Amino acid sequence: MHIDPSSVKYMVKAEFSAEGVVERSDVIGAIFGQTEGLLGEELDLRDLQKSGRIGRIEVEVEYDQGKSVGTIMIPSSMDQVETAILAAALETIERVGPCKAKIEVKNIEDVRVKKRQMIAERAKELLAHLIEASKGTAKSIAEEVRGAVHSEELILYGPDKCPAGPEVEESESIIIVEGRSDVLNLLKHGIRNAIAVEGTNVPKTIQELSKKKIATVFVDGDRGGELILKELLQVADIDFVARAPDNYEVEELTQKQIMKALRAKMPVEQFLETYKIGETEKKESEKKEVKVEKKVEVAKKEVKKELKKELSPVQKALMDVFSKISGKSKALFLDGNNRVVGEKMVSELRTMSPKDIKNAKSLVFDGIITQRVIDLAYAMGLNNVLGIKLGTVSKIPTTINIWTKHDLE
Repeated sequence: MHIDPSSVKYMVKAEFSAEGVVERSDVIGAIFGQTEGLLGEELDLRDLQKSGRIGRIEVEVEYDQGKSVGTIMIPSSMDQVETAILAAALETIERVGPCKAKIEVKNIEDVRVKKRQMIAERAKELLAHLIEASKGTAKSIAEEVRGAVHSEELILYGPDKCPAGPEVEESESIIIVEGRSDVLNLLKHGIRNAIAVEGTNVPKTIQELSKKKIATVFVDGDRGGELILKELLQVADIDFVARAPDNYEVEELTQKQIMKALRAKMPVEQFLETYKIGETEKKESEKKEVKVEKKVEVAKKEVKKELKKELSPVQKALMDVFSKISGKSKALFLDGNNRVVGEKMVSELRTMSPKDIKNAKSLVFDGIITQRVIDLAYAMGLNNVLGIKLGTVSKIPTTINIWTKHDLE
């Protein structure tokens, strides 16, 4: 059917049946012919069609056992009363062509209802698109403004002009990250005491700052993060280490990921032990030693017997103490007679003051010997330090004997 819906208000739908075979033109002719003069000049179908008050009459015909049945559809732009009169007039038609016929109006459909439904559905779609677009615009504007604010908050700290948050100077603690973008991301999520290394050469500014404040290194979750950490441990005074999730960089973390990583920060010794950082070289060395042993096993045993040194009384005493605390994460301070004058947990060594324990000459503890432990021993005037193994250190005073468990076994 070809019905122009632009000006249609109502659709008259009727069905007809004829006692013989009739054509579409017969039905239309019957409608015009048998209603002519019936409704007066104002409702004459030909005049109504010429003026556009009714549309093109559509007829569909089917044949069944010598009879004709079908549908009639008349679009109307008249008011309800006039349309109803026109529809009723159709039922007065008694013949179509030469055949007896009957027409029955099934209903008058308000086309505007469907239009309203279509308008409502389309309006919903358009509104949804508009809201979504508005959200995106508002979000992008907010992000743009927030980014500009954070960029303005970023400062260049110290003689080395390290990118940093505005509270690095006032805060009791600092978070050391790799680059400027890391600082910006932390600023974005409300962390204002971060400072960036920007490269593997650690600036003097950060080295000095780490001695005055509680320093946490926040590294990327990849090999590059480990390299930065190793460099920092050699020249800076680091207290804690936080690590981004595997294969993530600090600059791309969400606020939830940042806070989770910082809450899970570890003391340096524990972090190195957990992630086995610095173990590669040792393992390679051990492999080489095993190969040598296989080649000259007998000769080495003989040489070892000849070269094996006797432990000094002090070394024996310290090893006896070490055997008692092994696996307990304890640290014992001994006087000149190797008597215990102080006891701490290994985790407390990083925060204790040299004045906390007096008259100590040796430290025996179940942990890794780090630069911080050596600095503490020097400040306390200790002569000997015995631990599980030696970590990454940059300087060892000549006045202190540093032994590992492996050295004295």
